[in-house]
Parts: sequence; C-alpha cells; structure tokens
Amino acid sequence: MSRRTWIAAPATGRCLRWPGLGLFAAFALWFAPALQAVEIERWDAAGGMRVLYAPAAGLPMVDVRLTFDAGAARDGDRHGLARLTNEALTYGTEAMDADALAERFESVGARFSTSAARDMGIVSLRTLTEPDWMAEAIDTLTELLAAPAFPEDDLARGRRQLLQALQRERQEPGSVASRRFYQLMYPGHPYANPTLGDEATLPTLTRDEVDAFFRQYYTAGNAVLALTGAISRDEAEALADRIAAALPQGERAPELPPVPQLEGPVTERIGFPSEQAHIFIGAPALRRDDPDYYALTVANHVLGGGGFTSRLFDEVRTRRGLAYSVYSAYRPMAAEGPFLIGMQTGRDQTDEAIEVLREELLRYHRDGVTPDELEASQANITGSFPLRLASNSDIVQNLGMLGFYDLPLDYLSGHNERIDAVTVDDVHQALQRRLRPDALVTVVVGGED
Repeated sequence: MSRRTWIAAPATGRCLRWPGLGLFAAFALWFAPALQAVEIERWDAAGGMRVLYAPAAGLPMVDVRLTFDAGAARDGDRHGLARLTNEALTYGTEAMDADALAERFESVGARFSTSAARDMGIVSLRTLTEPDWMAEAIDTLTELLAAPAFPEDDLARGRRQLLQALQRERQEPGSVASRRFYQLMYPGHPYANPTLGDEATLPTLTRDEVDAFFRQYYTAGNAVLALTGAISRDEAEALADRIAAALPQGERAPELPPVPQLEGPVTERIGFPSEQAHIFIGAPALRRDDPDYYALTVANHVLGGGGFTSRLFDEVRTRRGLAYSVYSAYRPMAAEGPFLIGMQTGRDQTDEAIEVLREELLRYHRDGVTPDELEASQANITGSFPLRLASNSDIVQNLGMLGFYDLPLDYLSGHNERIDAVTVDDVHQALQRRLRPDALVTVVVGGED
C-alpha cells in the first residue's frame, strides 16, 4: 500500500555537464521561476526497504539515494568502522576493482558517491535516463551492493587516508573544538563517537569487521530508498525491487538509547596555538520528529540563525565588535541532537565573549521572542524554504530525510503553514522545555601562543 502527498518546488535554470560524455551530454535547460507541484509517494519494497518517490520530468536523469542507519553511532567501541565501511563501498567487487567501478559509472555519465555522518551512511547515484546508459548504471550499482569485495590493499589505503584526515583535523582548532564538544555533550552515548574514528582504533579495523558491519547495517530492512527524476511509478517500483533484492536481508537497526540529561554546566579549555579562540556552547536538545521543531526553528532564527538580523549578530558583532561571525543552530537527529552557539573571537576577548553569549542565552530563555521578531522570522523562513527544493538533488535529499526519520509525507508540504502557526507563547514554552541555561557545555580551543 502506498501513500502520496504534494510539495511545491521551484523550477530553476541550470547547466549540467556529465563526466565522460563531453559536450554531447551538456544540457542547458532553463525554466521559469514558477513553482511546480511535486508528488511524493511512499511504499515498502521487498525485505522491508522503505521507498519514497517523486517524479520530476524536467531533465532526463534520475537521482537515487540510499540512506542506512549506519553512521558513527553504530561504531560501538570500534571508532571509525562506519566511516571505513562506507568508504569501502567505492572499492568495487571481486570482478570489478575500484578503477573499473569508476570507469563503468563514468562511461555512461553516471555519478556515484558515498558519505557517512553520525546518524547515517549514504550511497548516491545520479544517472541519465537513456535506456542503455541507465541500465548499465543500475547494473553496476546492484552488483556492488550485492557483493562488495573490501580488498585488503584498498582497506589499508582507506585506513591511511582516514588517519591523514584525522591528523588534519587535529591541526584545525574548530575541528578540535567540535570533536570535544560532542564528547562532553554525550558522555556514554553513541553520539560521542568521533565520525572519523581515532588513532588507536583505525589501524586495527579488519576486513572481517568491515564485512560484518556491512551485512548488519547495509540491509534492505535498514534502508530508505529515495528516488526522483524522469521515471514513472512503475519504473520506480521495478528499480526499487532490484535494489532491495541486491542488498543483504536484515532487520532495521534498533533505536539508539536515550540521551542522558546533563546534570550541570561543563566547561573545558584546550590549548592551541592560534590568534583566535574557537567557542562552542550548547547541549542536547531536539529529535528530528520533535513537536517543538517548528517553534524552535523560529526561535533559533531570532537568536542566531537569521544572519545579520539575529540577536547574537547584533549584540556580539555590531554592538561589541567581539567577532566577525556568530551563529546558533539546532541540529536534530534520531535521538536528541544539539543546540549550539558557535563563534571565533580574539584571544584577549574570550572571557568577555563567553559572558555576552551566556547573558543573551539567559534573556532568550527567560523572555522568548517579541511579536515583531516572530513575524519577521516567519516571513524569512517561509520565503526561503522553496530554495531547499530547488533541484533534483535537493528533493532526493529531503525524501531521504523524510524516510530515515519516519516523518509524515506532508512534512514538506505543510512546512510553511506550521511555521506560520507558531505563536510567541509556543516559542516561550518550547524554550522552557528544551533549553536549560544552567546545564550547558562550553568548549574553548585556541587563543594561545
């Protein structure tokens, strides 16, 4: 049984150039900026794979996005395993090494990529709809999903590359601050796992562990397939069935454990030779399916998500000159993702900057937002929302998000209506529920010779 709803997405002009096809495959198709209606349908394929599909006939291409509950939160104590496994999907099969895999996709103008985050592992494919080229691209994808090889030599190279990336991260104060920020916010919780892994574990990850992680988490039952492009519903069903059949069979990953509340303030300063101090302040706050999402989206726009018009920008930069940029954000995930404030400031201004941020947070928590701030933020958020659906890439990303977090099909179509329905009191009540100014993590990195 399938369900459907409609969202509005703007048509935009763009030129696409496909690797391997030269000028023959360069498209310059321009559309009026009027909104187009996009239909979303959802169904379950074989093995429990969830499918979300939105036809988009404007360009002769299809975007395929597989999202698995296979992020760093599933590493256990083998930090970096999720990232290495995801990367290893680009290494090919027994009959098709990494170079041959890349050549097969490129020869038909297809783009293949993988990525991993704290919550998820992603496999993406963009292919032209010319029948022979699309068939070759899908054949290549399903062969890979059915039997990735994980060659020892490639895994050794992958481990080295992750260690090099980790070394680069250690040289960037902002990355050092972010890594420690998550560790302090999520003590004992899987969200504390470093997405790149760590120096102790990465060299010890084995091929057997990568293969086992793939077979446990890259399964049909643990997958969300998002499809958009110039294919019919029947074609989308056939494509979904092929992908579901190629994947290992398995169950959906269990829910992550609840995030423990912080018992009080936590502050840590980390020495780093830099002129600027990098500051993060925040705490776990919001699930992706939380009913307070819309009220906090508006609230955050007022505080620090609205750029030049936000309170933090006005107070920290304009009035006091303490930073070039300052921002706030809610980053909801499957479990409670963080609320955070981030900024950089001169090393001789660090204490003053932190004090100003905390004062603004207290006022924000106590007073909420004004009617004028509410109205301006709602207009800005709803006015810019269509840009989140401006391309097939945007649409397939949003479809994947809907499926992964089990959000209702009208989540996108009803977004602006729900934003406009937020009241001043809604914001105040949501802030009281989700923000505790007396239990925040503060991390400062840098500002030392």
